[in-house]
Amino acid sequence: MNPYALLAGAIASELVGTTALKLSAGFSKPLPSLGVVVGYGLAFYLVSLTLEELPIGVVYGTWAALGIVGVAAIGVVVFDEPVDLTGVVGLLLILAGVYCVNVLSEMAAH
Repeated sequence: MNPYALLAGAIASELVGTTALKLSAGFSKPLPSLGVVVGYGLAFYLVSLTLEELPIGVVYGTWAALGIVGVAAIGVVVFDEPVDLTGVVGLLLILAGVYCVNVLSEMAAH
């Protein structure tokens, strides 16, 4: 399977797990708590498969960076958390870094 598809699945699973973590209210709500375990469990499994084909720096950097951007977006859209111009610029810089590592550099297998 395409390692970038696996990585996308890992990122999506992490976003589900992190959103469920917020909704779990300190693990006091059973269903969101289960979502944390399943989301993070699947995310780590998919990352482990991705690491069989891509370098660890590329995988972890991409996973972490897109997780940050995704969680920030979920915070704004779902939880009505504040966002300002400086935060948006920072998130855009993170995306630019992911682009550089995955597309422009020779770190990733092309």
